[in-house]
Amino acid sequence: MSEKKLIISPKTKVGELLDAFPQLENVLLELSPSFAKLKNPILRKTVARIASLQQAAIIGGLKVDELVNRLRKEVGQAAFNEETENSQYILVSPPDWFDAAKVSQRFDASPIINAGGSPMSDILGLTHQLQTGEIFELHTPFIPAPIIDMLKNRGFKVYSVQKSEVVVSYVSR
Repeated sequence: MSEKKLIISPKTKVGELLDAFPQLENVLLELSPSFAKLKNPILRKTVARIASLQQAAIIGGLKVDELVNRLRKEVGQAAFNEETENSQYILVSPPDWFDAAKVSQRFDASPIINAGGSPMSDILGLTHQLQTGEIFELHTPFIPAPIIDMLKNRGFKVYSVQKSEVVVSYVSR
C-alpha cells in the first residue's frame, strides 16, 4: 500500500502502517518501550499484522488519539479528531458470568511475551478446549487487546482486570 493511500486511524494495523511508512518504526519506539518488540521478526509477522493502533496504544500505555495524531503529524496528515477510549478492555466490576470458582485453566503468557515470542497459538488452543461455563485465566504484562478482540469475535466472553503489574483476563464460552 502506498503512503498516499493509507490514512492513519485507530483501526490501522501496525504492520500495514509500517509497510506504508517504515520510518514510523522509530517514532513508535520513541513513544513507548513496549514497541521495541516490533523488532522481533516473529512478532512483526504475527501480532503487528492483526494489532490495530488502538490496541497498540493500550499495550504501550498511550492515549489512542495522541498516538494516532503523532504518527499522522510525522507523515503530514491532518490531526484525527475522534475520541477513542482505552478503558473498553478493563472493567471496574466483574460481569455476571464471572465466578472465580469456575476457573479451570490458568496460563501465564508473560514469560513468552517478555522473551519476544507470541503466545497467541497457545491461548487460542487453550480457550478452544473450554467447555460452556468454564473460565480460562490469562496473565499478561499488558492488556492483550488483539487477543481479546479475536476471542470476542469468536464468541467468547472476556473480562480483564489490572492487578499490580499484571493484567489478568478471564475468558469463557
